Amino acid sequence: MSTPPIIRAHLERPLERPGAYPEELGAILSAGMADAALAEIANWPGYAPTPLRRLDRLSRALGLSAIHYKDEGERFGLGSFKALGGAYAVMSLAAGWVERLTGTRPALKAIREGKFAKVLGDLTVVTATDGNHGRSVVWGARMAGCNCRIYIHAGVSDGRQKAMEELGATVVRIRGDYDESVRLCAKEADENGWFIVSDTSFEGYMDLPRTVMAGYTVMASEVLAQLREADEPMPTHVFVQAGVGGVAAAVLARFWQILGPKRPRFVIVEPDRAACVFESARHDRPSNVHIAEETVMAGLSCGEVSLLAWDILKRGAQDYLTIGEECVAPIMRLLATGDAGGGKIVAGESAVPGLIGLIGAASDATMRKAIGLEADSRVLVLGCEGATDPAIYRAMIEQGGKAPSALPEGLDA
Repeated sequence: MSTPPIIRAHLERPLERPGAYPEELGAILSAGMADAALAEIANWPGYAPTPLRRLDRLSRALGLSAIHYKDEGERFGLGSFKALGGAYAVMSLAAGWVERLTGTRPALKAIREGKFAKVLGDLTVVTATDGNHGRSVVWGARMAGCNCRIYIHAGVSDGRQKAMEELGATVVRIRGDYDESVRLCAKEADENGWFIVSDTSFEGYMDLPRTVMAGYTVMASEVLAQLREADEPMPTHVFVQAGVGGVAAAVLARFWQILGPKRPRFVIVEPDRAACVFESARHDRPSNVHIAEETVMAGLSCGEVSLLAWDILKRGAQDYLTIGEECVAPIMRLLATGDAGGGKIVAGESAVPGLIGLIGAASDATMRKAIGLEADSRVLVLGCEGATDPAIYRAMIEQGGKAPSALPEGLDA
């Protein structure tokens, strides 16, 4: 199949499980876990559902019924959906720590109120991050009253490092890439008795990534409620970006749990420079990729797929796309100007891949047919971050300019 200019590759897989949410996936991420995450996070200070914006001008230009954009730019003041996962996992870990020392598992509310601050002062949580996950982990550590150490790689911006330090983290920068920072984090955690809070699952490390993904399902729960409150039909398609696959799997699982066989078609979008989920789909097994050149979509610069996420995606995601770099700045600018509809939207580099994939697919007749995009299609895209590094955001907007030909005429911001 020929592909539009900004889409490097498309892979379609037959649905392994087209019916109800499989019972075996409940061991990874159950409806009860998602419900518990929403019940807890909805009581955190500053909680509010993030906006679900309609990109009506863009949907008309693409010949679609609707495009909804879930805008995570102001989530808890941390700038991304990651606030839902890492912090929730830290709180769960803190409850387990208290239980081991006292014999009783406390309510998370009691931890947030500082009732176990003395006990938790000896707990240290660590993680490797491109920025957003680390910010969530250190915020959760501050909420719980424990210590936090963050590992970042050479490509993480100084602005993102400073943001984590301002929240109270000790930040360790290495010269290598993300996957090398993951390995150093694991090594030093093992040597010092620290606890890793990662959104990447691997052999021997599964429990906390489940909790992280449970936190991410809050985003999907909000979308479902927002559409019902607006009396709007459910999406026919979801275009969602993937790094290690955690958020894509969490959103897919929640829609599947609630809507069953009527769930939307899921399209996974990745940078072609870091397409570990695409390669896993191509080989039908978890597959790592070597990142020879960093993508501008920093939050997606991951070469190793999460095993738990892959278990969900392989059963329920139908399409996998890879995209180039050239549309990132123009689409960020398109949203910033308000020309897509939905008002002026602050979207970071890792917020726009799903939208880029949608524009590329909807603008190509062959791919449009393959993915089932029609005039009555209603598409959800996940705007997973805002300006998490304001300096990078400003530079990207300034260089936005005109998008490649895949962007419909009249929408070149």
